[in-house]
Amino acid sequence: NYFLNNGYTIVKRSQILGLITSANKTVAVAGTHGKTTTSSMVAHVLKSSGLNIAAFLGGITKNYNSNFILPSSKTEVINVVEADEFDRSFLTLFPQFAIITSMDPDHLDIYGDSNALTESYNLFAQQVKDNGLIIYKNGLPLQAVKAKTQTYSITEKADYYATSIAIKNNEYHFDMVAGNQKLQGLTLGLPGRHNVENAVAAAAVALQLGVAADKIKLALQTYSGVKRRFDTHIKNKDIVFIDDYAHHPEELRAAISSVKELYEGKKITGIFQPHLFSRTRDFADGFATSLSLLDEVILLDIYPARELPMEGVTSTIIFDKITTSDKKLLTKQEMLDYISGGTFEVLVTLGAGDIDALVEPIKKILLAKSLTTP
Repeated sequence: NYFLNNGYTIVKRSQILGLITSANKTVAVAGTHGKTTTSSMVAHVLKSSGLNIAAFLGGITKNYNSNFILPSSKTEVINVVEADEFDRSFLTLFPQFAIITSMDPDHLDIYGDSNALTESYNLFAQQVKDNGLIIYKNGLPLQAVKAKTQTYSITEKADYYATSIAIKNNEYHFDMVAGNQKLQGLTLGLPGRHNVENAVAAAAVALQLGVAADKIKLALQTYSGVKRRFDTHIKNKDIVFIDDYAHHPEELRAAISSVKELYEGKKITGIFQPHLFSRTRDFADGFATSLSLLDEVILLDIYPARELPMEGVTSTIIFDKITTSDKKLLTKQEMLDYISGGTFEVLVTLGAGDIDALVEPIKKILLAKSLTTP
């Protein structure tokens, strides 16, 4: 109000980002999910390889403890930007390179239906410069564009894809095929097969920007991830405790599947806090399907964020559809009390609301229990 009342011009962050990035070569990473990790991977690979970058990210990278990386000089800056589809913000961007990780329906409170969301992604793709390049996940419904296009994948052959994937000491080891080139012996300390796929996309852009294969290999090995993306807070003989930002059914499926793959044979307990009434209403079936992959489900109340309550929309509409027999619908305090009295092997907190404020209390309880275990 102060700035409005005193004659200042107020513009949205996305507009300013469009202005900043228009001055230099830009790599924009879009997608319903995967964009924060992939854009931060791109930033780390390029910066570690000696390129002069500015990065505008959607999460706090552990390598730099920030969502913003300043360029080291004013010359030949390459911008790395997380291109957010919410409120069509990414339509202010006109990048040289774009990665599109996914087009799954989300933000239907903004778009109305999935067709409008897909249309928005295709409009974004049309804005990539004519002499630019779009690297998108194989199978996405991308329409014809003026820019050159290439595909990437982890499950099938594409222009860029991963092979020989193996888990050793909770790290992913893999090779990557890039056309006629093969990058061998890549290591990613970040858990999850979906993150191997993100790494393929990041490496593909780096190759296009002239980064040598050995530098890409070293950079991926030293990439530490983003806060609240598969964050392991406790890992000892008694308990593993992981926190993840997953708040879309596909993100939940990827996170839970990764935990089950890494800790095969262990009982996996998940605590999920739904985010937004509209998202809960629109994707109740998908949430229930993903959460049913868990051995034990603890469901919390919906975090409203920017929304007012909607009649008939509560966590119950997810809870009733979950097929896992061991399921509980609890308040935050009831959940903490339950953890105090229960025994767990692998515990995962999931959600984009204020569930992150419960991480430290949960961690404190679990560590205290671990110390008293005979």
